[in-house]
Amino acid sequence: MHKLLSRLNGPCLLGKTHSWTAVDVFVNLHRGSGALYQKSAVKQPPPELPEMPACDFTPELYQGMSKERLIGIRKHNCNPMTMKVTYYQKPVFLNQGYMQWLWDVDGRRYLDFFAGVVTVSVGHCHPKVTEAAERQLRRLWHTSASYIYPQMQEYAEKLTSLLPEPLKVVYFVNSGSEANDLAVLMARLHTGNFDVITLRGSYHGGSPQATGLTSNAIYKYPVPSSMGCHNTMCPDVFRGLWGGSQCRDSPVQTIRECSCSPGHCQANDKYIYQLKEVFDTTVPRRIAAFFGEPIQGVGGAIQYPKNYLKETYQLVRERGGICIADEVQTGFGRTGSHFWGFQGHNVIPDMVTMAKGIGNGFPMGALVTTAEIASSFAKGVHYNTFGGNPLACAIASSVLDTIKEDRTQENSANVGTYLMMELAKLRNKYEIIGDVRGKGLQIGVEMVKDKASRDPLPSQDMNQIFEDIKDMGVLIGKGGLYGQTFRIKPPMCITKDDADFFLAVFNQAVLNYMERK
Repeated sequence: MHKLLSRLNGPCLLGKTHSWTAVDVFVNLHRGSGALYQKSAVKQPPPELPEMPACDFTPELYQGMSKERLIGIRKHNCNPMTMKVTYYQKPVFLNQGYMQWLWDVDGRRYLDFFAGVVTVSVGHCHPKVTEAAERQLRRLWHTSASYIYPQMQEYAEKLTSLLPEPLKVVYFVNSGSEANDLAVLMARLHTGNFDVITLRGSYHGGSPQATGLTSNAIYKYPVPSSMGCHNTMCPDVFRGLWGGSQCRDSPVQTIRECSCSPGHCQANDKYIYQLKEVFDTTVPRRIAAFFGEPIQGVGGAIQYPKNYLKETYQLVRERGGICIADEVQTGFGRTGSHFWGFQGHNVIPDMVTMAKGIGNGFPMGALVTTAEIASSFAKGVHYNTFGGNPLACAIASSVLDTIKEDRTQENSANVGTYLMMELAKLRNKYEIIGDVRGKGLQIGVEMVKDKASRDPLPSQDMNQIFEDIKDMGVLIGKGGLYGQTFRIKPPMCITKDDADFFLAVFNQAVLNYMERK
């Protein structure tokens, strides 16, 4: 754990020491014992803050619009959804980023543990990726696929080399929603079937077609969206009807007990039975596709029983459907053990969709499939103006090089496992931390009223902890059907020191909440 300092200071704050008055961090991560932290009868002095890990980057001085002007334009000229999705009672006004760090317009430094919604893969403004972007900007920004330019072919070869046979044909798009839209269309054309099955709690994008795939009411509107989409019970072994103590492929298992013999999961059998019920009651005998995230992202880093996807793929293929892995959040080494999330389930899908980390924040997406499925789609004309343009491909190619050179997948495994194991200690200490789960740097921490009921911690309580974490210098995300899960998904360049700082901050935020209660 970090050496204690009197106040949090940021070595990169334009040469200034930044004093905090919002909240103090309790540095002893494992003080006390038992499930509930008990208030001391003796008033203790405010604990000192750990030092925020140093960085050697100096941000530029912000000289733009005032915060009042920015928020005024955001309220009146940006669409209403912009304010609706703005995090925090006191929003963060960002100015610059470098690797795992962000600075606001006042020069205050934050440790980014959400990566622009799981999008910044190798680090904000990574020097190697930035250099590749600048080099391509000076050469050729854009031309369409009607012409042949090296960047598209070079990147297509590099990307498909990282996928198993027969996944060797790539379509370039601009986002995950586009990729999933295209996947639905291709699946229906190839199979001649119409119906698609997804998991409850899933998120597959915000376009009209993708909102049909998505199974979360807050993203739904009272208009028809992607007819033919159905969902089955999410095999959530913590909150779901069935679960156990050895269900999932994670360094941390649930607190639930089970009597399963080694290698056999009764919860998995029950969730597969629910899927069979959907086949028997809800869809025709032949379907087009099954969509599944290897680990649910927006749903709260939900992990399934180890054999669930493998058995599901078999059932789907028996009914004429193809299997689609949505790797928008899990791809590019984030899970640590594998480059693609589906590999951790010992399956090979028929299509893989990807975005977010593919471009380290540059708008890009892709779909990779088989030559057979691609040939079915070639009967018409599909054209994407910006998909795979020279700039996008040059950046994405540099991201792949950087993942390899910086060993970010290995870092995800090492730091992510350490982080989860330490978070599990906090789960064992506090009654309101119900579950810690994930792989690599795709982590969820589910907050509950109590472990017995597993009822979600109310949103106002979540927001108090969320705000405190931000005030102490760390940015994280939220997810889950009820917004009850903290999403810990940082750029894959974070260090163990960064993890320790976050752990101290998170511990203190929970203590602050319990003191207020």
